[in-house]
Amino acid sequence: MPTGSRVSTDTWAAGLTGIVLKQTGPWTFGAMANHLWDLESNPATPTNATFVQPFFAYTTPGAWTYSLQSESTYDWNSEQWSVPVNVSVSRLAVIAGHPVNLQAGAGYGRVHLLR
Repeated sequence: MPTGSRVSTDTWAAGLTGIVLKQTGPWTFGAMANHLWDLESNPATPTNATFVQPFFAYTTPGAWTYSLQSESTYDWNSEQWSVPVNVSVSRLAVIAGHPVNLQAGAGYGRVHLLR
């Protein structure tokens, strides 16, 4: 959530979402982006935010995947970026005949950048 905005479940908003994805050998990379516009014009919870989620992943022949991604948000009302960075390691395993994805990760809080 952007630091300067009070986006909440009390706000009705709509927007567009798009994704670009490329897989080359063991590499997967791309980005998902969307933008939300306020439909209510409620001054207590204004919404005008852009979300950008770039991601990079590398998968080994042994089914281990190493990922780096961000869930960046730009709040147009407060003119601030929030840029958390997340890393994860996962492995696809078969347990009792069912594929299961086991994953662990960590994130570096939110880095707030002004204009």
